[in-house]
Amino acid sequence: MGRVVASVTIANVASSERLRCDALVDTGASYMTLPLAWRERLGELETVRTVVELETATQEVRKGEVCGPVRIEIEGFAPVFSEVLFVEMTPEEGQYEPLLGYIVLEQSQATVDPLGQRLIHVKRMDLKRGCEGRKMGR
Repeated sequence: MGRVVASVTIANVASSERLRCDALVDTGASYMTLPLAWRERLGELETVRTVVELETATQEVRKGEVCGPVRIEIEGFAPVFSEVLFVEMTPEEGQYEPLLGYIVLEQSQATVDPLGQRLIHVKRMDLKRGCEGRKMGR
């Protein structure tokens, strides 16, 4: 599968600060992940968890901070309220590469179309996971 990149707007819900970026869609990543160098661009955010240990695709362990709440809007999809993960990143050719992880994808009802190398809308949210034959409300 090729690279899928999406235009994303992240806004601090408590203020007017916002940023727009192109993010690599990474279904192996959990959070909307931004470079620590961009944290001040979103103004004052509450730190939900100060030290989160992360394992990268190269099995390198890094530390990050989970902050929020933020409003995240993937272009073409309804906005959602979530958290962002800030992690120390090294820019390549002067550019950072934010990651759009599966939590925000699921909240936004977005999934990857591997043939079209794009995001597409999921018609229905999944309410079955974890219920294995049990009916809701029982």
